[in-house]
Amino acid sequence: MGTATWAPPEPTSVLEADLSEQYEYEVLVYDQSRGRTLVAAIEIVSPANKDRPENRRAFVSKCAALLQSRVCVSIVDLVTTRQFNLYADLLDLIGQKDLTFGPTPPSIYAATCRGKKVRERPRLEIWAYPLVVGRALPTLPIWLQDDLAVSLDLELSYEETCRALRIV
Repeated sequence: MGTATWAPPEPTSVLEADLSEQYEYEVLVYDQSRGRTLVAAIEIVSPANKDRPENRRAFVSKCAALLQSRVCVSIVDLVTTRQFNLYADLLDLIGQKDLTFGPTPPSIYAATCRGKKVRERPRLEIWAYPLVVGRALPTLPIWLQDDLAVSLDLELSYEETCRALRIV
């Protein structure tokens, strides 16, 4: 008796979809001691993440899925050409608001979010900062475990990058 090669049917739909403009700038942090478990993601927003509703939804959905998997998510948004706040959209997706930003969230910001259980109740801990041109950038916590964080000093990183590129 011979083995038959399976031939898939024709697609039920074929759509035009330009996915080439989906830029991802991220740093993924894995815990070697826990079998290379993803523990943190630093998402750097690009102009393409903010230019269309479907791109904003995709970015926010990715961040929500990471948080649901108990991955610490940091979002750094320096895009001044699009007036959207993807962090606020993320909170909106889960039915929450961050009142520290007021009624109109800033379009440039940095935030770290992590899911945590406190007495078996799920919590979302947040460190969110509006960014202001000309002011120092904040330092964000990057959580590797419930009780272990490292700092992401955005100002120092920016200054070192400028020096390396001889911008300053």
